[in-house]
Amino acid sequence: MTLHTFSIIFAGVLLNSVAQLLLKAGAKTLGHVSMGSLASLTAAAWNAGTQPWVLLGLVCYFISAGLWILALTRVDVTVAYPMLSMGYVIAALLAWQIFGEPLTGNRVLGIAIILVGVVVLSRG
Repeated sequence: MTLHTFSIIFAGVLLNSVAQLLLKAGAKTLGHVSMGSLASLTAAAWNAGTQPWVLLGLVCYFISAGLWILALTRVDVTVAYPMLSMGYVIAALLAWQIFGEPLTGNRVLGIAIILVGVVVLSRG
């Protein structure tokens, strides 16, 4: 895999992770969504659909999907798809920094295992 192709994949993964964090920020502004009735779900859907963080997150997903398609024109899916696991690493680290989510020993170990796997795959 060339550096250029890896950069496309990494940019897509990064945008996907940012999208997750933006959706989380939007969800925090929505608060707890009740699933008790169709009216409450409709109101929640409207609120989510008009929430700037949610909309920005969806834009990031859209761009990420475009980069993913571009990457798949350059590399086998068996190589590219495991690279998506970098998103877990990025999201965990950013959620720790931005939202104060805990980064426990097990999570750090999991992140290390993922990173080793990504390095092995990128060299193969």
